[in-house]
Amino acid sequence: MLARRFSALFLSALVLLAIGACKKAEPEPPPPPPPPPAAEPPPPEPVPPPPEPPVEPAYVSPWSEDIVEANEEVHEKGLLGDVYFEFDKATLTDATRSQLGKNADFLKSQDGEDFVITIEGHCDERGTNDYNLALGDRRANSARDYLTSLGISGDRLKTISYGEERPQCEESNEDCWQLNRRAYFRVTDRM
Repeated sequence: MLARRFSALFLSALVLLAIGACKKAEPEPPPPPPPPPAAEPPPPEPVPPPPEPPVEPAYVSPWSEDIVEANEEVHEKGLLGDVYFEFDKATLTDATRSQLGKNADFLKSQDGEDFVITIEGHCDERGTNDYNLALGDRRANSARDYLTSLGISGDRLKTISYGEERPQCEESNEDCWQLNRRAYFRVTDRM
């Protein structure tokens, strides 16, 4: 009987083992849900366009388009001054160089850069007409040469001598003669 019991026990263990083996395997837990999609970052704020460069208005000359009026306006404001010479000389002094420097500054400025200037050479009444015409020419050319050395284009500078023909002062004394020994600057055209 022992053998039967042993066999029944053995058989029971086998059945149990078989049942245990047939037992359904527990299902694996489901994989975790995928993470939610990352929220798209907001689009970058648009970069404002660079500011427009300031528009400079077109330059408008303060001078009249009429050359005669422009010449009067320039002289009324003292922007082109006469230069004066010693008796019987066409050499420049410190005072004439200083005035010519101021004239050159105006001619280089935006207000004066398009003017063509005629430099008139004048003399006092002493001396012959021919001599005074030659001296007036030397004075005008002396002023022109100095202006070109300061950077004014020779194309903008013309010269003429009037000798004693166009005096600034009519009296016959040294004070008056001094005023007549000059180079006078006249606006005569535009570039």
